[in-house]
Amino acid sequence: MKNFKQLAKNVIKIEQQAIAELIEFVDDNFELACQLMFHCKGRVIVIGMGKSGHIGGKIAATLASTGTPSFFVHPGEASHGDLGMVTSNDVVLTISNSGETSEVLAIIPVIKRIGAKLISMTGNTESTLAKLADTHICIKVSAEACPLGLAPTSSTTATLVMGDALAVALLNARDFTAEDFALSHPGGSLGKRLLLRLSDIMHQGDRVPMISEHALIKDALVEMSLKGLGMTAIVNEQQQLVGLFTDGDLRRVLDNRIDIHSESINTVMTHNPSVAQSDMLAAQALKIMEDKKINGLIIVDINNKPVGAMNMHDFLSSGVL
Repeated sequence: MKNFKQLAKNVIKIEQQAIAELIEFVDDNFELACQLMFHCKGRVIVIGMGKSGHIGGKIAATLASTGTPSFFVHPGEASHGDLGMVTSNDVVLTISNSGETSEVLAIIPVIKRIGAKLISMTGNTESTLAKLADTHICIKVSAEACPLGLAPTSSTTATLVMGDALAVALLNARDFTAEDFALSHPGGSLGKRLLLRLSDIMHQGDRVPMISEHALIKDALVEMSLKGLGMTAIVNEQQQLVGLFTDGDLRRVLDNRIDIHSESINTVMTHNPSVAQSDMLAAQALKIMEDKKINGLIIVDINNKPVGAMNMHDFLSSGVL
């Protein structure tokens, strides 16, 4: 009976070694490839056949989502019309471990004639593809994890890692931000965390709990019960925020046996509460709440007048949390 765990560990060790060996290939040729892609006025078009094509698709997707417009073209389809997608303003990244893939080599003369810059990524610096390219990135590995040395394993892992190295190097060079990233990832929780602002999810208008600073504690309880946010804003005669009364404040009132029917809210409210602005990212507001260990926020305008309110349940329902 084979020891599957040991066999798997051997695969991982071989592929780890393959990745470690890539360091020596991050050289002047790699630098030139980054420069070509950074200054590209068109798109980075990734081309590869078979397993290299699958890896190429992922590299193109990573480039596109990190600030370098990119897409994948299958070399077979390229020979039958898709080369029309390539322009002289583009950079073409071709991937082939051997550097001799016939389907890729067949379209190189046309790419050259179009005038696009050509980057090759192969495991053989003496290959035809390496010699035809404007610059060549080596992805040579000492051994495939496949014991037969046939199935692309270490070589595809090395290609993927080198693609990530290109994408992240370009990301940093472009000063790519989290908000830039969000623009290409609007769906799911990631997009919501990076794009949603408080104005998109806060309670507004009559749904904002608010009472006068001259009101009684019992009035605050009525307002909190009516609006259901576990808190109420306290405002002065100019409708500016002067305090906040929360469920936690209520517990302290009860513990101290304060008469809620006669005591003014301004004697028990929290002064100078944490606030937020409506244009703040929801993720930033969530961090404020987590850091200060509070369950709700009042959103104010530039005149410190409450315009919104929200609690942790709002973050949950909107998918931010």
